[in-house]
Amino acid sequence: MAGQILSIAALLFSTFLMLVGGGLAGILLPLRAGLEGWSPTTIGWIGTTYALAFTAGCLIVPRLVRRVGHVRVFSVLLTLLSMSLLLHALVIESVAWMMFRAIAGFSLAGGYMIVESWLNERVTNDTRGMVFSIYMIVSMVGLLVGQYILPLGDPATLTLFIICALIYAAALIPTALSNAQSPNPLTQVSLDLKGLYRRSPAAVVGSLIAGIIAGSWNFLAAVYGEAIGLSTLGIATMLATAMIGGAIFQYPLGRASDFTDRRYVMVVAGIIGLVLSSAMVLVHPGPGWTIYLLMFLFGSVLYPIYSLNVAHANDSADPSEFVEVSSGLLIVYGIGSMTGPQVAGRLMDAVGPQGLFITMAVCFTIYGAHAFWRIQRRSLAIAPDQKPEFQFQASEIQPTPETMQLDPRSEAVPD
Repeated sequence: MAGQILSIAALLFSTFLMLVGGGLAGILLPLRAGLEGWSPTTIGWIGTTYALAFTAGCLIVPRLVRRVGHVRVFSVLLTLLSMSLLLHALVIESVAWMMFRAIAGFSLAGGYMIVESWLNERVTNDTRGMVFSIYMIVSMVGLLVGQYILPLGDPATLTLFIICALIYAAALIPTALSNAQSPNPLTQVSLDLKGLYRRSPAAVVGSLIAGIIAGSWNFLAAVYGEAIGLSTLGIATMLATAMIGGAIFQYPLGRASDFTDRRYVMVVAGIIGLVLSSAMVLVHPGPGWTIYLLMFLFGSVLYPIYSLNVAHANDSADPSEFVEVSSGLLIVYGIGSMTGPQVAGRLMDAVGPQGLFITMAVCFTIYGAHAFWRIQRRSLAIAPDQKPEFQFQASEIQPTPETMQLDPRSEAVPD
């Protein structure tokens, strides 16, 4: 086991640094935009362009890699990431930030895919699960570390932007110096929306709703925290407690779904999300332990719902179809994540910061209600004891098609 980890240490270190940079940028940019007096709708547009470019990166980067190779493309993408952060600091203008954030979204999608393709090349049937778990843990820790860099500086100055750019540049070094051979071509995604919907309507609609929820949260949660009076440390802690809640509760929710129709668990998750979102609107907590407790509980359904969708869709799929089905759901999720910041941003402009959780309440209601309706329309096609086990996935880290290749549920590679 130690030898296997050492063989992928450089790749994992690059992943860690990319997620540190991503965690810092994800909280720094909305806060600085708020300090500039930009509205939540404007900040939502910045999030939408990021999500659009990230999804486009999943489709376009595999073609670039086929033309010029993994190492060259990875080097260009990490350079673009560093440049995008420096450009944010140099040009303080909302439309320009939309373009700069789009560059970052495209580059991060490609960077993740290339690292994950290298990891895929190193796994065997016996080590796939271990490598996937380590990759998820490293990614989560990197994201948390990045968020907690924020309180060490002032978002109104250049320092944090420069630090983030340096972290992205450093992420290139371990992989560029690795002696790993270039892996096989990246996974090319194709979207058969009608086929996906016929296979699992609940998973398709659920993935769209999960994307709207995640997009709203990822790009506007920091704005919400600032609006209710949290310090930069408080905002980082608010995001961290939600993430930790998601990591802790994902396993029991997932295991419960292994023994019953997963759509029942989706209904329960929708009810819990509605109750907690409504509590956030009604209680409207400010600084203090209440906000962290509610965020910890909210994370229990905020992050696991996408994994539930993927698991439900693949219950009736062959192992060889896992990547195709999951990648299709990923594109649907990406469409939702483009929509979420627009909806939540406009509601926050109209009614104040609680507009974020009004959006969440409506989305969780639709999520649970649609799953319940589908239960009435179609019975479970597979016995619970014949379903593949739920797989933990750090849903706060936006997956790519290569993540699906690395997932233990994908078709086993020949030894």
